Amino acid sequence: MTGWWPPRIKAAMPSCGAERRGWGLGLAALLAVASTPALATDITGAGSSFGAPIYGAWGAGAAKATDIRLNYQTIGSGAGQNQVKARTVDFGASDAPMSVAQLQQNGLVQFPTVLGAIVPVVNLPGIDASQLRLTGPLLADIYDGEISMWNDPRIAAENPGLALPAMPVAPVRRADGSGTTFVFTSYLARVSEHWAHEQGSGTSIEWPVGEGARGNDGIAAAVRNTEGSIGYLEYAYAAGNHMPIARLRNHHGDVVTADDESFRQAVTTAHWSTDASHSADVLDGDGTGAWPIMAATYVLIPTDRADTPQGRAVREFFTWSMAHGSEAAETLNYVPLPDDIRASITGLLKDR
Repeated sequence: MTGWWPPRIKAAMPSCGAERRGWGLGLAALLAVASTPALATDITGAGSSFGAPIYGAWGAGAAKATDIRLNYQTIGSGAGQNQVKARTVDFGASDAPMSVAQLQQNGLVQFPTVLGAIVPVVNLPGIDASQLRLTGPLLADIYDGEISMWNDPRIAAENPGLALPAMPVAPVRRADGSGTTFVFTSYLARVSEHWAHEQGSGTSIEWPVGEGARGNDGIAAAVRNTEGSIGYLEYAYAAGNHMPIARLRNHHGDVVTADDESFRQAVTTAHWSTDASHSADVLDGDGTGAWPIMAATYVLIPTDRADTPQGRAVREFFTWSMAHGSEAAETLNYVPLPDDIRASITGLLKDR
């Protein structure tokens, strides 16, 4: 028995020929132990349906590249915040960023993971949705009940030459606490003073009109099954379900289509917070060709669990995701974070 052997095997090797009886079997057993992979660390996350597809993709990639396995539950942003505050999950996910005061009060660190778009999806028989133009104020009027028919003069003025049907508008909105709702209502409040005063924004609000549905999947199903309906979805769900998406007039005055180019243009106008919230404002950007309803989705990690196996695994998981997750994000129709922001998050994770 000459040559190099792993220390724990070499230490167990017999020193003389008489003692080597049965060594073949013993060596086989020791080599089996030496080659056994480390047990995987399981981590749990819960929250945003907006972010669910990318966390699923990152989970699959990290499971192959590391010893970390992710179990992510899509329960909505509000519930995700509550779960991580209660420490029943290893991280929460939310499209509605917490304030610095909320983060400090609950012992959490927050950072964005990807950016994405919210889009209006419609079911109008006989009309190609790509022909339909809407504006932020029109969406606000539809969701507060001021516009109840598709051939309303205000919609017609934005769509000259388009034969709009004399059909009731059937708004569909989220029935559960939702970060997608937070983004959508924040946009409506920004473009409509009436909406800002009467309804405001939040993960859950008192809707004046509309049918409620749970999750992005529920919105998609309700719009698909209801003629004359309109709903709001995260773009990955809309694209994945081949939902008709209306075009929007943005802050700059351009009529834009929901696509990779309009999303990238919106990110160029983002305002990144330099405080502990690490939040990004990409709503209603004034850049040329920018899609107006954009948002980041966020992860919330407890600071008091940093030295636990799960705490270390969560940091390692997102460090890996920041380094290797951009291609998966683009495949799923998200916009990856800019390089400098991803580098900043990697540094933040090392410090926690």
